[in-house]
Amino acid sequence: MKRLFLVTLLMAGAAASPAFAHLDPAAHGSFGAGFSHPLTGADHLLAMVAVGLWASLIGGRALWAVPAAFVAAMSIGFLAALAGFGLPFVEPAIAASVVVIGLLALVALQVPTAVGMAVVGFFALFHGYAHGLELGGASGLAFMGGFVAATALLHGAGVALGLSIGGHAGRIVARLAGGLTALGGLWLVAGA
Repeated sequence: MKRLFLVTLLMAGAAASPAFAHLDPAAHGSFGAGFSHPLTGADHLLAMVAVGLWASLIGGRALWAVPAAFVAAMSIGFLAALAGFGLPFVEPAIAASVVVIGLLALVALQVPTAVGMAVVGFFALFHGYAHGLELGGASGLAFMGGFVAATALLHGAGVALGLSIGGHAGRIVARLAGGLTALGGLWLVAGA
């Protein structure tokens, strides 16, 4: 598990480095553009890792079901944007997702898996919708495949962080990371 965590962090770090340019989705709707997008935006990066953190704190089926719900709902939001459906308050909802999911991890709120899935699914719609708006006229399927893969890796990093230390100490680290995520979200809101 520790190796998975380290590999995931190294991959995310390499992808987020300046050498991995953020490709313009409207001009380059490729897998690479989709993959780079969640790794280069602090709001997406923080929210997606926080989903994994919270899932690790809920435990059980939530370890995979909560991140899977995020990915599924994000894909639906993306397709809704491509189809031209309107969705209000996209940017405020994305900012709120960072704060709310970070706070849920901070307090290690225990909820049934279905409730956790619904909460992250709600916010994921907005994340996916934003991806769809940024795509413009480029090819959607390759781009979607890229951001789905990156999102799954970020969720995996959050789960791995939550599980890597184990026991009580691991829960404390995951909760502190959730608190830092919420603070990061507040910083993003204040800077906007």
